[in-house]
Amino acid sequence: MSLANSDLFSLGLDDHDRLNKELGGGIPPGSIILVEGDYGAGKSALSQRLTYGLCEEGHDVTYLSTELTVGSFLDQMHSLSYDMVDHLLDENVLFLHADIGDSNTFSGGDEQKERKELLKRLMEAEVMWDADVVVIDTFDAILRNDPKFEALVRQNDERQAALEIISFFRDIISQGRCVMLTVDPSTLDEEAIGPFRAIADVFIELEMIEVGNDVRRQINVLRFAGMGEQVGDTVGFSVRSGTGIVIESRSVA
Repeated sequence: MSLANSDLFSLGLDDHDRLNKELGGGIPPGSIILVEGDYGAGKSALSQRLTYGLCEEGHDVTYLSTELTVGSFLDQMHSLSYDMVDHLLDENVLFLHADIGDSNTFSGGDEQKERKELLKRLMEAEVMWDADVVVIDTFDAILRNDPKFEALVRQNDERQAALEIISFFRDIISQGRCVMLTVDPSTLDEEAIGPFRAIADVFIELEMIEVGNDVRRQINVLRFAGMGEQVGDTVGFSVRSGTGIVIESRSVA
């Protein structure tokens, strides 16, 4: 059964692009959204578009980035014509930078002991989970740099590690909030990413396709539970400086 549009978190910007319409009028409250894509596929751009649109519609968003500082986040958003300064000052968006370190630079036992338990700290950061929508970009970087998760991977027990964080996410969405995760699937084993694919209410794959000398991007909607209006199976898009996400009318087949 479809939800009424008023029950959805609208992605807004209807006069700017057609993304909200293509995705059925918004995302359903109480859902886990998984966005997969290789490096350069547009995961961050899509996350930033959703964040800006949600804030414009009056929703609170937490945006956790493993790559950007607050300065580079604002610069990047501005370059896409998504001006987040006012939303940041008005506390409509809480931006957090995840200092994940570099697991490949450890040279001794003492440094290994000091590695941060990222997933534990993530779950204990209560203030970040107060928002209507929590965006974690990119989630695979947190998994790969968490020592507990890494230890379970070495024991071939990735699934157990995934199920622990999934249980936490379920508690969050039971309160009507949304959790959006971006993941580069090439960086994780199937056993690690499989449970997240299985429980995602909205599962989106971003794909880059070479057409002659041109590279086109498209959104493949693999699952969309609780949709409003009809959701397109595939949506062509581009990312343009000074404009942001642009929905392409031509098919990418």
